[in-house]
Amino acid sequence: MKKTRGFHMVVVTAPDMKTARRLARVALEARLIACASLIPRIESHYWWKDRIESGSEVLLLMKSADRSLSALERRIMAEHPYDTPEFLVCPIAGGNARYLAWLEANVVSSRSSERRRRT
Repeated sequence: MKKTRGFHMVVVTAPDMKTARRLARVALEARLIACASLIPRIESHYWWKDRIESGSEVLLLMKSADRSLSALERRIMAEHPYDTPEFLVCPIAGGNARYLAWLEANVVSSRSSERRRRT
């Protein structure tokens, strides 16, 4: 295992699979993430407006890099249907060297991503 810095697992929940797929696709097309894993049918329990609520959601685990996190957060917040979407960033301490190299190669900086969209 190779120790690393600069890579993160971003956790986002979505109300349904259609929304989760759209959020993943938007982030992938902008090259803000290298990969998104969608886990359907999780059961969430949470406080909302002074009440305990629960519901079925889809969990997105997105793999990204430091340089893309701000742009990724802006994009998810702009596209997400929730008032207060979950957006949690967990640092990746290490992983398989080949996987980390692949991750590095497939996440571009937000500046490169924005330049590519303009052309």
